Amino acid sequence: MRARLLPLLVVLMAGVLLALGFPLAVSLAAGQQQRVVVDRIDDSARFAALAQFVIDAEGSGSAGATERLETLQLELARYQQLYGIRVGIFLRDDNAMARAPGWWELPEAGEGRRAFSEALAGRRSHDPAQVWPWQTRGKLLVASPVVLDGDVVAVVVTESPTDQMRARILEGWLIIVAGLAAAMLVAFGAALVLTRWVLKPVRTLDAAAHGIATGRMNSRVAAAGGPPELQRLAHSFNEMADNVEEVLEQQRAFVADASHQLRNPLAALLLRIELLALELPEGNEEIASVRAEGKRLTQVLDDLLDLALAEHTSAELSLTDIGALTAERVASWRSYAEEKGVRLTETGRTAVTGWADPIALSSALDAVIDNALKFTPEGEEVEVSVAAAGSFVHVVVADRGPGLTDEELLRVGDRFWRSGRHQNVKGSGLGLSISRALLAAGGGSLAYEKNPPHGLRVTVAVPRSDPHSA
Repeated sequence: MRARLLPLLVVLMAGVLLALGFPLAVSLAAGQQQRVVVDRIDDSARFAALAQFVIDAEGSGSAGATERLETLQLELARYQQLYGIRVGIFLRDDNAMARAPGWWELPEAGEGRRAFSEALAGRRSHDPAQVWPWQTRGKLLVASPVVLDGDVVAVVVTESPTDQMRARILEGWLIIVAGLAAAMLVAFGAALVLTRWVLKPVRTLDAAAHGIATGRMNSRVAAAGGPPELQRLAHSFNEMADNVEEVLEQQRAFVADASHQLRNPLAALLLRIELLALELPEGNEEIASVRAEGKRLTQVLDDLLDLALAEHTSAELSLTDIGALTAERVASWRSYAEEKGVRLTETGRTAVTGWADPIALSSALDAVIDNALKFTPEGEEVEVSVAAAGSFVHVVVADRGPGLTDEELLRVGDRFWRSGRHQNVKGSGLGLSISRALLAAGGGSLAYEKNPPHGLRVTVAVPRSDPHSA
């Protein structure tokens, strides 16, 4: 969940910072350019005053007009040499009264021509278009009118290079980027702390829920830290887990007590049936049927008691040679398999260790092998194999019986469940449930799948490392 929440927060924070940084960068560039434009306007005003003085002298026929013009030209040349800015004073017919450098001409079209036309109309030209750092050939052209006796008689035009301005803009942008990067790092650190604070109780809750789902009914959540809503959720979860554990404990106690209390009356009933059988002819079918049902009921009660004990008792785990234990159980069932005409074989590793309760694992293997032999017809094979797979040791029992359908695979192992096609086979429907409970107490599991072309594969898995050491 953190892997999904953290990128979302980072994207949102990056969006906010960009939304703030982009206008700031644009404003910085506009401010730098406006500063240059204002300086050029001031310079143009000074040159316009000098041009007025020259034009006024020429109009009055003053003898010093030529000297004044030379002085103006010298001023423009010094200005251009000092600042690298082209400057010129152009008459209404586009002829230059003075300019520096001497070869510079007004542009025939474009932004420079529009600025010149605006100045001829008696107003200062509009601010030039924004020049960005990547526009290496950008120029800033500013035109101001020269007014004499209320008439525009000439125009002062300046064309400034933008290298220094673009460098200052780029430097400012780098400072902004550095500031945004620092802010992003701080925000990322805050997001890490925030997500850890928010999700820590969620992870704890998830671990506790998984523990309960896998049979560790004592799993609880420490209701500390995190938002108040999650703390309340942790309290509610603990209350729910307490109630579930109490209900399950009551259920186990009821099953165990009921099984135990029913065994004595059932034993007495079977004894009376045997006494009654002495008074009837030998081989009476009704008595035989009653005996069979009584024994079946006794087996169901014994299985119910075993199931209640398996769900209540904690496993005594130890490092066990799973290969040797499996070989022992296969050997004990081989004579029964031979009686049925079924081949019981063992393959795979003969020495592989895992953590298991030997008694519980033996009981689970007995139940699985017994189940396989029950449903495997004469002449077929039941194969038992041992292998290490990742963090588990797998004991696979594969038979060649009729197998189960997809719907039946979803229900196999449920209490009292038996396939409708196999109701005539002896059993209570509790053997695999008991095995699953015994294995789950030690971190093991039972899994079922089809064994093509027909049959069932049951996988008994036990951990290779101690599950209680974590």
